Amino acid sequence: MNKALILDRDGVINKEINYLYKIEDVEFIDGIFETCKYFMDRDHLIIVVTNQAGIARGYYSEEDFLKLSDWMVTEFKKHQVEISKIFYCPFHPSEGIGKDKKDSFDRKPNPGMILKARDEFNLDLKSCILVGDKISDIEAGINAGVGTNVLLRSCYKANDSTKADLVIDSIKVLTNVLSLK
Repeated sequence: MNKALILDRDGVINKEINYLYKIEDVEFIDGIFETCKYFMDRDHLIIVVTNQAGIARGYYSEEDFLKLSDWMVTEFKKHQVEISKIFYCPFHPSEGIGKDKKDSFDRKPNPGMILKARDEFNLDLKSCILVGDKISDIEAGINAGVGTNVLLRSCYKANDSTKADLVIDSIKVLTNVLSLK
C-alpha cells in the first residue's frame, strides 16, 4: 500500500484567488515545492483534491481548469515534484448551472475524491497526510479516514471549531512538525 500527501489546491498550493483559472494569476505558496519534494523523497505520492465551484457557476470552463492543472503539473516537475493526479469536483448543490447543479459525493466535505485516490493509487489512508485551508477540507479527510489532517491557518478563524490533528501557519513548517525518517 502507498502513502500520500493529499493537498487542497487554492490556499494550500497557490494563494487563494476566488475562482482561479488563469495561469497569469497563479502565485504559488512559499515553500510548497520544497514541502512536496520532502514528502515525495520519503515515498509519499502527491495528490491534489479540489472543489471547483467556478465550473459549476459558469465562471470558467472545465477546459480552462484542465489547462491550468496541466500547467501546474509542469511547474511542479520543474522542481522535481511529481503530482500523481489532480482530483476535482465541478459541481455545486445550490449555485451550479445546468448539469453542474447537483450534490456530489466528491464535493468536500464529502470524502469522494479522497476515496477515489485511495482506490486508484492503493493508498493506506491511515498513513496519509491531508493539508487543507478550510474546515471542509479537514472534514473530508476525517470522513475518508485520513490519518493526519492538517489545517493551514490562512482561512481559519481562532473561534472556529476544528477537528484537525494540527493547525499550522505556513506550509513551510509541515516538514518540521511531521519529521519523517
